[in-house]
Amino acid sequence: MRLTKSSLVVAAAAAVVGALLFPSTAAQGAAADGAAAVDNGQSLRAAASRADGLVAALGTRSAGSYLDGASGQMVVTVTDQAAADTVRAAGAVPRLVARSGAQLAAATAQLDRTARVPGTAWAADPVSNQVVLSIDSTVTGASLARVQAAAAALGSAVRVERLSGSLSPTITGGDAIYGGSSRCSLGFNVRNSSGTQYFLTAGHCGNIASTWYANSSHTTVLGSRVSSSFPTNDYAIIQYTNTTISKPGMVDLYNGTNQDITRAANAFVGESVRRSGSTTHVHSGSVTALNATVNYQQGTVFGLIRTTVCAEPGDSGGSLFDGSTALGLTSGGSGNCSSGGTTFFQPVTEPLSVFGVSVY
Repeated sequence: MRLTKSSLVVAAAAAVVGALLFPSTAAQGAAADGAAAVDNGQSLRAAASRADGLVAALGTRSAGSYLDGASGQMVVTVTDQAAADTVRAAGAVPRLVARSGAQLAAATAQLDRTARVPGTAWAADPVSNQVVLSIDSTVTGASLARVQAAAAALGSAVRVERLSGSLSPTITGGDAIYGGSSRCSLGFNVRNSSGTQYFLTAGHCGNIASTWYANSSHTTVLGSRVSSSFPTNDYAIIQYTNTTISKPGMVDLYNGTNQDITRAANAFVGESVRRSGSTTHVHSGSVTALNATVNYQQGTVFGLIRTTVCAEPGDSGGSLFDGSTALGLTSGGSGNCSSGGTTFFQPVTEPLSVFGVSVY
């Protein structure tokens, strides 16, 4: 995001909700790619929430839910006909699958024990009813053989994909918010109940420096680091000490307009999202998995959002949003915004809860 003396614009957005029948995904895509973010409607997020409730109630008889792009309906996976009847009665679409959520969780737990090699990532995919194991180009030789053997031991429960480039936190020197010799992106402006103002960014950014600036020459101070968590998590909170900069609760759309952020929520699989960052500005995509594990060279991060949105160095910490709903902070990934890539995000609801702050 661009930072100026008169304005500090940050990221946000809202996914929307209501019934279990959704607006078309074409309409969602148009909203995501338009000049200004438009909420998909109250029905989207409410339907996702109801589906989550069904998944929780079914327990081991479900392996998750997702928004079907073709039909625009929420799909809840089930392992038996009685569970399918329960889902159908609730107004959602059931789909019979071979593996329960417990079986997929057991597979990810086994990968965590046997395949934790830098350059790998995994997450349960409710659409394919498999765990997707991603391997980047740095994993070779004995390490590659170890990961492949771990996948083979789990059979068809695991699908292996190779990633171009390397999985890494997206950080570089440049423009936006500066700490030490590095550049990152501001995520969301937040405040506590007493009105004290902060901003959130990535933890691998926050670890770098205690003081953060609005310019590369380090002449305009923004604030000081309060706390940073990376690896395991990937979030940091910086308290503003600069009293002259404006701190609106918005995301810069890099087209002369901003997206107001009014709430935060958890993402859902199939959700159309946008990301704003200081290197590649605004790009869109969709959520493909939740609770992903990523093994960076610097350590392992858990519980991330996996997406098809691209990102590049310097976009780290930037906003993931759906309309006016804040969803996440850019962590890292592979690929780029020319050929495409896979990017992972820290869910924003976790640092909001940990630090007792809210978007505005």
